[in-house]
Amino acid sequence: MARDNYSRPESSGKQNGEPSTRERVLTEALESFAADGYTGTSLDDLATKLGIRKQTILYYFPSKEALLHAVIDTAVLELAGAFAQGIARPARGWERVEAVVRAVFRLAARRPAVLSIVREISSLGPPHAHRLTAALEPHITAATLFLQADMDAGRLRRHDPRLVLLLAYSAVLVATTEVEALRAVGVEPTPRSLLKRRRDLLGFFRAALVMD
Repeated sequence: MARDNYSRPESSGKQNGEPSTRERVLTEALESFAADGYTGTSLDDLATKLGIRKQTILYYFPSKEALLHAVIDTAVLELAGAFAQGIARPARGWERVEAVVRAVFRLAARRPAVLSIVREISSLGPPHAHRLTAALEPHITAATLFLQADMDAGRLRRHDPRLVLLLAYSAVLVATTEVEALRAVGVEPTPRSLLKRRRDLLGFFRAALVMD
């Protein structure tokens, strides 16, 4: 539906420092898609949770798919921010790898829905998963290059850098979002256990990457 079909929404823009209606819709969509799944969440559900009309959502996002695309872009920006925070430090070798993993875990603790929505989008398949992959590719390439450079310089044990990234990505995603899988192996997902999972994963990757 075209935006012109709708009258001006109940509120727009920021007032008194509060999030704009568009930001509220985007935040709620990210949380709901992550918790209940994309197919399990309707625009009517979102409107009810936000206390607005469905037409207001459609004023900002012409369709549910357009809203999902905006959610993907938001998640990628937050992930990219965590990655940039990790590699911004002057450290190299293992210290930089550790900084990136810690930054992603901090994001998972602060905004667990961001990691969960990545898992949800990946399960949707094309074209949505392709949009996510394409948006993440520049950051994957940057990480591959810094791993390769550290391996070439002898600061890290030589492995296929993209395989290392895939394993790290999968491990962090499971450790931060797969609640039922964690419970199945006797791990109750709590803030304290998240810290332990981070410590254990760092120990595993340090053993794999750091030369004695």
